[in-house]
Amino acid sequence: MRREIPHVGVFRTLFCAPWRFCGGGAVLMAATLGGQSPRLGTIAFPAAGSGEAQTAFVEGVLFLHSFEYGSAATAFRRAQVADPGLAMAYWGEAMTYNHPLWSQWDDVAARAVLQRLGASAAERRARAPTHREQMYLDAVEALWAEGSKPVRDTAYADAMARLVAAHPDDDEARTFYALAILGLSGSTRVVPSYMRAAALAQEVFARQPNHPGAAHVIIHAFDDPTHAPLGLPAARAYSQIAPDAAHAQHMTTHIFVAMGMWDDVVSQNEVAAGLTHWGPGHYTSWLLYGQLQQGRLDVALEQLERARRDMPAGARGGQRGYLAMMRAHYVINSERWDSPVLAWPMDLADVGLMTRAMDVFTFGFAAERRGDMSGARERLTTLRGMVADDGPERVRALALLLEGAIARRAGEIETAVRLMREAAAIEEAVPAEYGPPDVVKPSHELLGEVLLDAGRYAEARGALLAGLRLAPGRRLAERALAAATARQATR
Repeated sequence: MRREIPHVGVFRTLFCAPWRFCGGGAVLMAATLGGQSPRLGTIAFPAAGSGEAQTAFVEGVLFLHSFEYGSAATAFRRAQVADPGLAMAYWGEAMTYNHPLWSQWDDVAARAVLQRLGASAAERRARAPTHREQMYLDAVEALWAEGSKPVRDTAYADAMARLVAAHPDDDEARTFYALAILGLSGSTRVVPSYMRAAALAQEVFARQPNHPGAAHVIIHAFDDPTHAPLGLPAARAYSQIAPDAAHAQHMTTHIFVAMGMWDDVVSQNEVAAGLTHWGPGHYTSWLLYGQLQQGRLDVALEQLERARRDMPAGARGGQRGYLAMMRAHYVINSERWDSPVLAWPMDLADVGLMTRAMDVFTFGFAAERRGDMSGARERLTTLRGMVADDGPERVRALALLLEGAIARRAGEIETAVRLMREAAAIEEAVPAEYGPPDVVKPSHELLGEVLLDAGRYAEARGALLAGLRLAPGRRLAERALAAATARQATR
């Protein structure tokens, strides 16, 4: 199977899962100043090639560690030109077509790279002059063999485990093995696997505090509210390790969002967007979400409008999807239920189901808040149809929340509370999210607001505290919690 990987300079258009956008907003050709090498961190990864080829090869690996795949491929191809016999340069370029944490791969392109090295796996292996390099080639052969991607991912991870066992001092092998373990989980957070990967990466990071791959894996392993404090040292370090990699600047904010550190979320995504673009994308969507949590609503609106202005004509579905998500977060978090942004025409026919569900929910919830019950019910019908289409559990949560909001408007408080508790149970049961939430109005937060309005202050506090454990620092939840606490104290 092949999943398209976009070319350098365009948005990534696929998903971490069938419903969730992820990855960098655009593939970055790293900034260079005066022809100097980009600042990407420090590794020791010898390969049997000439000096010029070795330099380009190491640059490619550094880009690879920061998921700057287009730039990595360019560097590996430079290494191949400098030394066509450098087998590891072909290994590296083939690796750029596997994006394990984004569920993206291009086996056709990767196999074409390997064919340039040799016509068969045995011939390619013979081009590697050391046992260690042969084991790297064995691993990439397993990754791009025939068969289903999960089977190949498992075979690749097993091959990397053998490489680590055979060469325990090879920190590059250890780092790529840690990433392979994360990749086995697909887009689902499997905590034991994530902790295994973190343990491997932390060993490398302790020995090599300027290693970009080790810091990167640690952040991915710990980017949920429960574990995020463990990833804070790596997050603080990573932006300094690889200042010319946009994804490294953004990646730190996986930890910052999970800890509600909004000033850091905003500042780092401003840097990442400045290194790439300001149109709708991964970095700008996280930037806007941070601005909203800071309470800078007008600044967030300016960012949303800028993203729309900077979206090119004929934009891909990924870009339009990001703009829809940004609009949804803006409307819900600003509580501007009649905002002119709701009138923006958007074609979302080719974007993911979760993004379309967020958009439908936002229009339905805004309609309910304005008292437009016909519009709210129409959107509820649409959401129910998405659930019937075997949508993810978070789509069902959105439908329950909108149904609960409609019940609240009708004065059916117990029905509203029941529906919202059901939605909250879904959010509790699914793996923790990272980044701006797909349930754009978190279930516990809305439940807490309903209970607060009903004068049930202790219950409201319980719901809001539960929500803040899942999404620390959310401005609206903290506002409602403060109100519930104050009113309970004066009872």
